[in-house]
Amino acid sequence: MILQSLYELYDRLRNDADYKIAPSGYSLQKIAFRVVLKPDGNLHAIEDARIKNEKGKMGPRQVKVPGQTKSPGSGFNPGFLWDTSAYMLGYKPKDENSERTVKAFNAFREKHTALACQIQSSSYTAVCRFLEKWDPKKAVAWPVLDDVGPGYGVFQIVGETAYVHDDPEVQNWWLDHQDNEEDAVFGQCLITGKPGPISRLQYKIKRVGAQAESLLVSFNDAAYESYGKEQSFNAPVSEDAAFRYATALNALLDGPMSYKHRFTLGDATVVFWTKEHTNTEDIFAQFASGRIVEPDKTEAQDETMRQKIELFLKALRKGREAYAELDSDTEHTPFFLLGLTGQAKGRIGVRFFHHDSLSGLLDNLRRHYTDIMMVRRYDKEAKWPDPEFSSLWQILDETCPRHNGKTDRDQIPPILEGPLLHAVLMGAPYPAGLYSAVMRRLHADREINYVRACVIAGYLRRNLKKEVSMSLDVEKKEPAYRLGRLFAVLEKVQGEAIGKATIRGSFYSAASATPCVVFPRLLRTYQHHLANPKIEVGLKIGRERLVQEILAPLTSFPAHLNLAEQGLFALGYYHQAKDLWTSKEDKQNNKGE
Repeated sequence: MILQSLYELYDRLRNDADYKIAPSGYSLQKIAFRVVLKPDGNLHAIEDARIKNEKGKMGPRQVKVPGQTKSPGSGFNPGFLWDTSAYMLGYKPKDENSERTVKAFNAFREKHTALACQIQSSSYTAVCRFLEKWDPKKAVAWPVLDDVGPGYGVFQIVGETAYVHDDPEVQNWWLDHQDNEEDAVFGQCLITGKPGPISRLQYKIKRVGAQAESLLVSFNDAAYESYGKEQSFNAPVSEDAAFRYATALNALLDGPMSYKHRFTLGDATVVFWTKEHTNTEDIFAQFASGRIVEPDKTEAQDETMRQKIELFLKALRKGREAYAELDSDTEHTPFFLLGLTGQAKGRIGVRFFHHDSLSGLLDNLRRHYTDIMMVRRYDKEAKWPDPEFSSLWQILDETCPRHNGKTDRDQIPPILEGPLLHAVLMGAPYPAGLYSAVMRRLHADREINYVRACVIAGYLRRNLKKEVSMSLDVEKKEPAYRLGRLFAVLEKVQGEAIGKATIRGSFYSAASATPCVVFPRLLRTYQHHLANPKIEVGLKIGRERLVQEILAPLTSFPAHLNLAEQGLFALGYYHQAKDLWTSKEDKQNNKGE
């Protein structure tokens, strides 16, 4: 299903000029120089082919050339009408192995001159004549080869705008001979179901994990060679199908439009796409990674993108009535999401693969944010507001420790991102490990922030089917919730009495786990704090009334609270703390909304 989906995606990307997809049999390579020849095969010039990038620096240009990316190795593998200066000219700047460079040039020359009688092109004939009489020692006279540095070159005839490999006769020959290799193995392709030459070595995939290039389909051990079929022949994929799926995946991972398809989650590289171009596709990866902020907070944002963001957020807030404004046919447009991880020996592991309709995606996203919805401690007018829609990264960050204010993401449990994404996109239960990890961090640093409160609320609502209010619920009778509220009030009174509150750092974990041991002591200390003359009489009466109101339904302090009850304790604390720190004016304004 994964390879078939990518295979089908190729045609869509191929017809979109923004993706710069090469056709079958070709690839995009970084070209730094061009060898310009006269029609008789004599050298006219060696020119710098680089261009200025967005930062104003010179860099190679992307050019479509015959063949695929060259794999490094000890043998000689000359390209067809393109390669490095070592192959094309027998010259390499700061050459430490000149003998090998000469052999590389000879291999390049022999490959091309052997085909001279097959390719009826005057431009190709000029290249062969050049190679036959070229002396690599003359390359030193062209300092441009030292200036361009590492990179590939191509051939061009003086006065022509196209390169030699773009000559129609050359292209026709190249395409006709792609499937005629003498040692080709033929079989039925698992992707297309059609017979054809089977790919011996699958194409490299870029930018997954720490390695620059990896393989998605590969076999490297006799244990995986079914019936003696070596390499990739026991998972037969035709050359054309292998090229298509790899090219499409590389476009999502490393192409000019990869920014809207690719994001990381934990140690996984995630790619997202839809069968047809959609506004959701333009937004989702940035939204999931937390790169999208509220439209009015976005700097230098394109107006079209701003509108798409507004429509996407509107769909999450209002539901199906707003889906059509975002994309016209969300009911029947499928989406695909693939999670990959880098493995040892240049291989790729598939962490997860999800597919559904866009309406299903938006429904489940909306359900997710409804399930985790909590009152924000810092609203949108604050300098650092709590997010209306917490990103997956923000959620995972709450499972690992912080050092000097920075999250140590290496400590995020690697088993969480797949199940979390599955829960968000498919409406499945949240991973129990996520809830446990957040509770461990809460007990370790005693910080009950907005995102942690959202995770706790989501787990209790979706997994345990508990009723949890978005904001303070004064009618809720459950002891754990009431005790969390009580702890927040005791902390507030201590701060009002002595100017700082220390009970959260000293007693929170014990109070939420074994209330009967801690709260009698805290209440005794509370009476001393309440008697402090710094607290005004009216405020004392208000605080005492609040404490008595919280304690009224409780007949005793529980000996122990389980993990779910500790979550309720945390939410009670969060809600009451938010209420205590909200002014009467703000409360009145919120009621009016």
